[in-house]
Formats: sequence, C-alpha cells, structure tokens
Amino acid sequence: MTNRLVAGCVRLARKLLVLWQCLIASAAVGLMTFYGVAFQVHLPIISFLYLLLVVAVAALFGFWQASMTSILAVGCLDYYFTPPIFTFNVNDPQDFVALGAFEVTALVIGRLSARELRKAREAAVYRAGLEQLYELSRNALLLDLRLPPGPQLTVLIQRIFTLRAVALFDLNLGRQDRAGDWREWESDLARECYLRGTGEDDPPTQTAQRVLRSGHGAVGALAVRGVLSPLAIDGLAALAAIAMERCQAYEKEERAETAVEREHLRGAVLDALAHEIKTPLTAVQTASAGLMELGGLTAPQSELASLIDDGAARLNELCTRLLKAARLEPKPAALKTADVMIGDVFSEVMRDAANENGDPRIQIAPEAGALSVCADRGLLAMILAQFIDNARKYSTPGTPIGIAAREGRAETLISVHNFGPVIPIEDRERIFERFYRSPSLKDSIAGTGIGLSVVRKAAEAHRGHVWVISDEREGTTFFLSLPNGPDQSKPGRKP
Repeated sequence: MTNRLVAGCVRLARKLLVLWQCLIASAAVGLMTFYGVAFQVHLPIISFLYLLLVVAVAALFGFWQASMTSILAVGCLDYYFTPPIFTFNVNDPQDFVALGAFEVTALVIGRLSARELRKAREAAVYRAGLEQLYELSRNALLLDLRLPPGPQLTVLIQRIFTLRAVALFDLNLGRQDRAGDWREWESDLARECYLRGTGEDDPPTQTAQRVLRSGHGAVGALAVRGVLSPLAIDGLAALAAIAMERCQAYEKEERAETAVEREHLRGAVLDALAHEIKTPLTAVQTASAGLMELGGLTAPQSELASLIDDGAARLNELCTRLLKAARLEPKPAALKTADVMIGDVFSEVMRDAANENGDPRIQIAPEAGALSVCADRGLLAMILAQFIDNARKYSTPGTPIGIAAREGRAETLISVHNFGPVIPIEDRERIFERFYRSPSLKDSIAGTGIGLSVVRKAAEAHRGHVWVISDEREGTTFFLSLPNGPDQSKPGRKP
C-alpha cells in the first residue's frame, strides 16, 4: 500500500511539472508576441525568434512541451504577423510549412537533448558508483581479519551504497549474514544464489544477486536490494570476493603460524623429556647390569634383573628416537651421509630385534642385501626399526613379515609388508602425524603415536618420502623412497 501511494505521488508530481513547463513556454510565446506586435517586427525575424524559442523549450523541457510551443507560435504567427493580420488563415500553406518546420526542429532538438541528458545522468551514476566502490575498497582494508567478514561487509555495503537490504553468504564459514529489511521467505537468498551458481536481477523488487568468485573459484554469494547500476553491482561483488579471500588468506596464515609454534613447542618438550628420562634410565641400566655381574642371584632374581635391563634398553631406545625427532625440527638436521649397504642395516636391525625377543616370521628378500643407498646410517636404521616394530605389533600372529628393496632409475624403494588390521583410507596420511593413532586400533594395541612421525621427518631430511598402502586381501605395506646418488637435492616421490 505504501509503495503504491509513493508511486502515485511521483506520477502526479511529474504531471504537475509538465503542466508548469507548458505554462512557462506559453508565457514566453505570449511575451514574444506582445513585443513583436508592439515593435512591429517583420515576419521573417519573428519567425526566426519563434524557432529559437521552440529550440530552447525542446532543449530545456522536452519534445511534448516544444510541440505545444510550436502550435502556439504558428497560431500567433498566422494571427498577428501574416497578412491579413488579426485573422486566422486556416488554409494558408505557409502555416503548415511553419508548423512542420517547428515540429521537426522540436523533435530533433528534443531527441538530442534527451540523449545528452540521459548520458549525463548515466555519467553521474557511473561517477557516484566509482566513488562508492572506492570508499568500499578503502574501508575493506580496515576490516578486522580476526572476525568473520560477513557481518562487517553487510553493514559496510548497506551504509556506503544506501541500500535497503544486503545478504552475504560465506562458503568458508558456511554462514549467511544479513542487514536491512528482508522478508521471511528470502532468508536464504544469498545461499540459494551460490547453490544455483549464477546471478540474476529482479527489476520490480530492485533485487540483484551475484556469485562471488576469486582466482580459486566461488567463495560465496551476494544479494542486494536497492537502486544500483549493474556495473556497480558487479564491482561490488568483485570487491566483496576480494575482501573475503583476504580474510581466508589471513586465517590460513594464522593457522600455519600456530602450527609452526606448536611444532616448536612439541620439539622442545620432547627434547627436555628425553633428556630427563635418560638420566634415571642410565642409573637403572647400571644397577641391573651390576646385579647380574655380582652373581649369586637365584633363577627368578636373574630373570627379573634381565627383564629390568631389557625394559631399560627399550626405554633408552625410545628416548633416542624422541631426541632425534626433536633435533629434526623445525629444520632438518645435518646428515652424516655415506653409501650404506641396505643388507647390513637390515642385519643390524634384525640382530637388535633378535636380542630383544626374536621373530622368525621376518623374511628379507635376497636382492635387498646387494643394494646400497646414500643415507645417514643411524637414521636409516631407525626408520627400518620402526617399520619392523610396527609390523610385529600390528600383524596377525603366525603371518609372515616381508622386507624388500629395489633400485629404480632415480630412487631406491624399501618396503615392509605384513598381514593385519586394515588402515582406513582417512588415516593413511594422518598416522605419520605426531601423537596421532588410528581410532580403530589405539585402544587394542599400546603405542605413543611418535614413531611414524619421526620416520617421516627422517625421510624428509633425506629428501625422501614415506607412505602406506593397506588392503584386506593384500595386507599392509609401508614404503620408504630415497633418492639415488650423493646429491639429494630433489625430493623423493612415489614410483
């Protein structure tokens, strides 16, 4: 009801304005006629003056007002200046020629004037839109990047462009923010625009929708209601997309910095913890070794002392891994690389495993013993020991554990295979993160979630790569790839 009333008032105001302009033009014709009669102006001169008046009315007011002026001017010209004067010569062809000339002039001038006025209005709208876009770009730089961009942008856009309503959908946060007067059924207008993938305009309601796109694809959608040119709407959508992408970039950068700081802290904690544990472990190992050297122990006592010594050795190995993990971060440690025979490293690892409790299930492929690789012997032994230890813990009892190695053109591939629980796809990358353990196995098998993270850091220090494949029928295989040759400048890759 209110909108119809406003529209009716606008139409009435326009009609009154036209009427007022017609009265002004009529008064000008009357005034010109009065002075022409008073000063006895000749017919050619007064005709030219009437023509100038028609041109002026057409340029100032428009064609219809100029047409009315033309009719009045021809009537006055015929009655007051064309002999016999003070008489209307209805059939005089000069009147029709004059009227035609005036009408053509009014039409041409009116069209030219209307076109120039339209261009002037468009230029003014374009200039105002550019000024508003510039103001928005300046204010967008002052957004608080720690807060969601949606609430800030909607209020900013509505204020700068004096819009009735604004809605913004943020894909990154999965939220829609609104400002202004939206109807209940329009609550998800921006979200629907994003899901639809295309923008649209609704002139009757003065509503425009645009998908916000950046260099990496769509980042959301924008819906606005108000008087706004299509060019300004497109520019507004581009600026909103840039502002949202900037907030997302800041968020990613902040997460990355937080992750780096967290890793630094974890490395420091691991280093301190390993050093603190090694001191009492040394005392325990010395005491247990001393008890066994003294002799005189009963069989149960000797067995208990041996268990203490084996447990202390196991804890000492774990502390060594923790120290190596801490030293591999935040940057790779200086490697002591040399040509290492893989078979010798396998034998060393197997000898240590046999000293602990032995495992006849472990089978080494014959071709593995003849290969060599340029690596840090200690770190390589630690990687293989961790792979073998994982295979022993997680494999099905009685099933074999296979160790193989083969040399390619650019890299050497080492693998450890076993049959056991399948590692879910979503965990095959995460198990190499520190302290992460697969939810399906962490409650059934003891562990710390540290070993594989150390393995990945050691492989990356060699410019190598580690990964796992797991299948119920084929089993689980852990892979280590190391680049061939002494120059390890190129990162390893999967074959």
